[in-house]
Amino acid sequence: MADINDIISVFDEVADYLRFASDAGFKGFDCDKASLDTIDTWGKSRVNVPETLEGIRHDLGDCRRCKLCEERHHIVFGAGAPNARLVFVGEAPGAEEDASGEPFEGADGQLLTKIIRAINMTRDQVYLCNIIKCRPPQNRHPEPEEIRTCISFLKRQLTAIRPEFICALGTGAARALLSTTAPIPELRGRFHDYQGIKVMPTYHPAYLLRHSEKKRDVWEDMKLLMKAMEP
Repeated sequence: MADINDIISVFDEVADYLRFASDAGFKGFDCDKASLDTIDTWGKSRVNVPETLEGIRHDLGDCRRCKLCEERHHIVFGAGAPNARLVFVGEAPGAEEDASGEPFEGADGQLLTKIIRAINMTRDQVYLCNIIKCRPPQNRHPEPEEIRTCISFLKRQLTAIRPEFICALGTGAARALLSTTAPIPELRGRFHDYQGIKVMPTYHPAYLLRHSEKKRDVWEDMKLLMKAMEP
């Protein structure tokens, strides 16, 4: 019997494709032989072959699924080790990330690099990504519909990477992953569960740049993370 998460993932992919087709102006399906042959392969390659990050990025394409595409410069897919034990998930790319196409490139990224070093790891050993792949205008918080449209790609990334741990950076990331309305002060300091993966919510590095007094709380969270990751 298929795993329920696999079934949900397939429905997410179909919904994304149909939404894209609708936005592109399609009113029906091309039923020539080549199209039918393509449709006949849907799902079959996923039965025994795990998805790859490269395949997910290919599916994302030059995404036009929500209005964030109108002002973005680059899609910020993610970067790091494809088999990382630890994934850091933020809320959305900022201006520096939008310009470069790489996650956590600005001052907050530099601080995150220091945090990663403090837990005796490097950026190449972890994976960095966000809930959504495009920068919201003026760095506003993503709207619920934007998150709903994009989060299936993050979920597929996590399924492909199969990390043991996730560090959710900030309230937006933690709420989206854990389906909660609780703020970070109520969530941090203990592990939560996302599909069998241990999730440690903590403050986003951008927040720490404005509220340095919270760095001690983040360090306490990182110590819990380090202890849990010990062999």
